[in-house]
Amino acid sequence: MLDKQIEKLIAAEKKRQKKVINLIASENYVSKDVLEALGSILTDKYGEGYPGRRYYRGTTVVDEVELLAQKRALELFTLDADTWSVNVQPLSGSPANFAVYAALVPQGERIMGMTLSHGGHLTHGQSVSMTGKFWKQVPYGVAKDTERLDYEEIKKIALAEKPNIIVAGFTAYAHIVDFKAFRKIADATGALLMVDMSHFAGLVAGRAYPSPFPYADIVTTTTHKTLRGPRSAMIFSRKDERKLHNKIDKTILPGLQGGPHFNAIAAVAVALKEANTPEFRKYAAQIIKNARALSDELARLGWRIVEGGTETHLLRVDVWQNGKGIGGREAADKLEEAGIIVNENTIPNDARSPIDPSGLRLGTPAETTRGKTEKDFVKIAQRIDKILRA
Repeated sequence: MLDKQIEKLIAAEKKRQKKVINLIASENYVSKDVLEALGSILTDKYGEGYPGRRYYRGTTVVDEVELLAQKRALELFTLDADTWSVNVQPLSGSPANFAVYAALVPQGERIMGMTLSHGGHLTHGQSVSMTGKFWKQVPYGVAKDTERLDYEEIKKIALAEKPNIIVAGFTAYAHIVDFKAFRKIADATGALLMVDMSHFAGLVAGRAYPSPFPYADIVTTTTHKTLRGPRSAMIFSRKDERKLHNKIDKTILPGLQGGPHFNAIAAVAVALKEANTPEFRKYAAQIIKNARALSDELARLGWRIVEGGTETHLLRVDVWQNGKGIGGREAADKLEEAGIIVNENTIPNDARSPIDPSGLRLGTPAETTRGKTEKDFVKIAQRIDKILRA
């Protein structure tokens, strides 16, 4: 590389990644093939529009790339192309979610999503997000005693508030979501049901987590977490008389974006093919085994696990423990100094500030990619315990 400054920084980041234990729940390590596609000559091609309907010429090859990515996305999640459409052009998860609302929810109307402190995402209508400025959030959370979703309470809120769309999907909820229950709530209130499976898409692909597709109207996902692809996103929508997919496509282009990033779309296609294998299914199952091992050992060592455990790839640990432990930011800093990368995270009904909350969020996808198994995560838990109690 002629630019030695950037070359040096890339090398430094590569070195940093190699020497740490990465427990960031939303990070992973892509294959060489994904990296090769991402850094390919496809980045040079501009092509506003959709396959066969571009506003630029010379798009024969990139049309094939996009069509292949769509085909592989539907195949991976066993979806019928007559029933489901998929848009692979969103640049990332936040703009994908924004596009769905912009397409389907009139400005000023209501998005029902989990509150941030309980495990929701900024783009599920939080006030600090543009989704909370263009639309009104109807928040729901978890039960105080169990820290789990209370579907009867969610139904009561939905019946009272009548949201236009209900969002199921989270960034820090560790248990399996009952999509059938959400479907019933949506039907009872006349709302659309959108599932944001960004965090657990790879687990769904790997048959290690229930599929939301039998129940959802729209499913959004990033491709760079458990799915182990590049930083990009996809929007799946049902094909029926409501024309959801047409509205979403028109909102992506010309509404929000210009030319697609064909290098990223190609890299997504590579990742989707990799995920549709027996090896990936074993990987997805191991992610969950590792998370349970990490959770169980931390609990055995005396740390309170939010929600009482995990059924997914992540868990939250209450490191504050009513003043008997350590603040989340200090805990994350201490762990990073020792080579373990996590992020501080709020817990339900957190008495501390989001800047320095009571919890940590830990995830197992990245280190599972590196080949670690349950016994390794037991040791990681013991190391975390030792560092935080020092």
